[in-house]
Amino acid sequence: MRSIKQIHLSVVDPIGELPTFRPMPTVSLPHLDPFLFVNHHGPHEYRPGNQGLPFGPHPHRGFETLTYIFKGDIVHQDTQGFKSRIEAGGIQWMTAGSGLLHSEVSSEEFRAHGGAEEVIQLWLNLPAKLKMTEPNYVGLSKNEITHISEDDRKVVVHLISGDWRGQTGPVESLTNLTMTSVDLKDGGKLAVDIPTTHQVLFYVVSGAVEVNSRTAQMHELVEFGMDGESIEVMAEEKSRLILGHGEPFNERIVAHGPFVMNSEAEIRQAFQDYQSGKMGVWRG
Repeated sequence: MRSIKQIHLSVVDPIGELPTFRPMPTVSLPHLDPFLFVNHHGPHEYRPGNQGLPFGPHPHRGFETLTYIFKGDIVHQDTQGFKSRIEAGGIQWMTAGSGLLHSEVSSEEFRAHGGAEEVIQLWLNLPAKLKMTEPNYVGLSKNEITHISEDDRKVVVHLISGDWRGQTGPVESLTNLTMTSVDLKDGGKLAVDIPTTHQVLFYVVSGAVEVNSRTAQMHELVEFGMDGESIEVMAEEKSRLILGHGEPFNERIVAHGPFVMNSEAEIRQAFQDYQSGKMGVWRG
């Protein structure tokens, strides 16, 4: 059974009226190579006539974003020409690579009528050899994701990328990540073996679970050791998890604002390229 090094409670970092919880990076957990960042927005109930999500046009370079939409919707638009609206149950996977500008806002319908919103965004690092890869975007609705039932339907694994018991997710990860979200009913059990060479991302979105004989609750991230393979989960109540894993790059990480590179010189170049329009010009 894989050891647990520490269980990290998210810091509270609201963005305007939007409740936001961040388990990483924090003082106790700078990153989990190759996972850089986790932001949990909501759940939040927006009134009719609201301004919606506040993530207007901004740049990125050097990594990928994976966004889970659990409630509400997100309209993605970027300077590569991609645009889509994804509703609850879907995901958005964006490869920033060499750089682009994008926005993540609520649809006109959501802003007019209001409703519940809950999204989680991960930043997934790219190795040096892929930092300047061509940007890309994939938006998938709920019915385009691979859903796998386990434990007599008490557990459903929503497979986004990688393999799970012989099934393959719809996104082909550039870095061979396996990414899922997992819904568990009260008492639901899940057992999975993950190679000891892989780093694990395990975040409790809601509820509470017993994992490898420790209890982890909503807004907590479990940091595992790189030792045993087995992870065993039992839901102490209805719960939702984000579970991912992949091989670390073991490269230097230099992050500044929206850019994640391998050196300070590359960060300076990223800012120059952004300011000169090489990442695109926003035309909204």
